Amino acid sequence: MRIGEIAGLVGVTARAVRHYHHLGLLPEPRRLANGYRDYTLRDAVLLARIRRLTELGLGLDEVRGVVADGGGSPRSSGAESSGNGRELVDVLEELDADLARQQEELAARRERLGVLLEQARQGRLPAEGPVSPGLAELFGDMARASAALPGPEPAMAARDREMLALLETVVPEAEGHRLLGSLRELAGAPGAMERAYEVYARLDALADAAADDVRVEETARMLAGLVPDEMVPDDMGDLEGVPATVFFADLSAAQAQVVRRALRIAAERAR
Repeated sequence: MRIGEIAGLVGVTARAVRHYHHLGLLPEPRRLANGYRDYTLRDAVLLARIRRLTELGLGLDEVRGVVADGGGSPRSSGAESSGNGRELVDVLEELDADLARQQEELAARRERLGVLLEQARQGRLPAEGPVSPGLAELFGDMARASAALPGPEPAMAARDREMLALLETVVPEAEGHRLLGSLRELAGAPGAMERAYEVYARLDALADAAADDVRVEETARMLAGLVPDEMVPDDMGDLEGVPATVFFADLSAAQAQVVRRALRIAAERAR
């Protein structure tokens, strides 16, 4: 068989056959007097095996290990296999485990997508979404608290939601779950959401105030009572680092001072 014939028989391209030769996956066949390669049935059998292995998801390096084991070599029989290279069973077990992990991840993603779709269909998908179901529930609690206000929602409440959505994306998953659990527990305490919106309103009132405004200390103490221990930095020096600078960038001097002071009060409480 010529290269085009074996390629057509197995269902690959002639270019792929040449690539397998180059990588050492498919041994070069003998050549005829005119220089053309002359493929045999055994070459076709190996080429078909290479195709099946790649379709399973094995990389070419893994395929090389399998065919080097001897059982896939067109020049040797199964009895001549010396065990050199990786055993096919090991490779397939590893691939099966990897596919199982992917299947679990896909199922988790579909479950989350289903929740988001349901929220979207019911018009309950928060503007900051998509977020986790737990954070979406917290945002729903905030929306209900906001609806009970006599006026518009404080701007700081919307900013808080944006920051929580950002934190959920950038912090490690386990840490994010602990933080969300603490926030949900605090939000569920009697009167907690009302106190939170009072703090939001006070922070809005400090939008143009200086850091030494007389209202800073009282607002900070109110905010400290709403800060979970998980949100308190281990090192208060972190409040002056680059991430903190970004966090405080769009706050007024008074608002930034409230947050810094509240975190220090919460840290003293946690000792």
